[in-house]
Amino acid sequence: MQEFPVSKTRTEDKDFLESVLRLSPKLVAFDCDGTLWSGDVGEGFFRWEMEQGLISEEIANWAKARHKDYRAGLVEEDTMCGEMVTLHAGLADTDLYASAGTFFQQNMLETIFPVMEILVRRLHEEGCEIWAVSSSNQWVVQVGAKHFGIPPERTLCAEVFIENGRATDRLVRVPSGPGKPRAIQEVVGRIPDAAFGNSKWDADMLAMAKAGFAVNPSPELQEAARNNGWTVYFPEVRQSPYEDLKV
Repeated sequence: MQEFPVSKTRTEDKDFLESVLRLSPKLVAFDCDGTLWSGDVGEGFFRWEMEQGLISEEIANWAKARHKDYRAGLVEEDTMCGEMVTLHAGLADTDLYASAGTFFQQNMLETIFPVMEILVRRLHEEGCEIWAVSSSNQWVVQVGAKHFGIPPERTLCAEVFIENGRATDRLVRVPSGPGKPRAIQEVVGRIPDAAFGNSKWDADMLAMAKAGFAVNPSPELQEAARNNGWTVYFPEVRQSPYEDLKV
C-alpha cells in the first residue's frame, strides 16, 4: 500500500486513507465544519464579527437572541442557518470575503485535520471531482475550502444572492439535512462515490452516496453509521477557539 507522509501517523489514520483511496472515487462530497476542520466557522465568524464591530449592535443583539432560541429548540436548523447568512444583507461582498479570510487565517487554519488535508490532496492528484457542502455561510466556507484546493464554484453553502456587489437577504440555498443531497442533485446532477460528514445533518448526504464516511461523528451520526455500514473515523482534533461557542 501507498505510504502516507504524515508525521506520527496513527494506524487508524493510514487505514482510513487507504479505505477511501482504494475506492478510486471520481466524485466526492465533504461536509466542512467538524469534518475538514474542528469547530463551526459560521458561528465562529459571527462571534468574531461582533468582536470586530463589523456588524451593527442592533443586528448582533437580534442574532444573539435568535441563536439562544435556536439552542432552546425554538428555531429550526434550516431557518437559523439561513439567518446566519442573511444578517449580512447590505454589506459589500468583497469586504465579507476579506473579513472571512482574516477570520479563518487567525482562528481556523490550525484546526484543519491534517489527515483530511492529505486525503483531499490525494483525491485531487487522482483527478477526483471534489465538492464542499456546508450549511455555514458562503464567505467562510469558500475561504476554508480554498485551503483544500476546492474552488468557490464547487462549494454548496448557505448562500444569498449578490446584487450590485452587496449581499441581499434573498437565499440561494441552505444545504442542511435533506437539503444537502437536494443541492447535490440540483447543481452536480450525479451521485457521489463517497460522502463525508460529522453530524446528523449530514446523514442524508452520506445515505445518498455510494460510500459513507462518518468523520469525528456525533453520537447520532455514529449510530446511523452503525446501522448503515458507514466507515467511522476519529481524527486527532485541534480545537477551535470557537469550539464551544455560546452567542
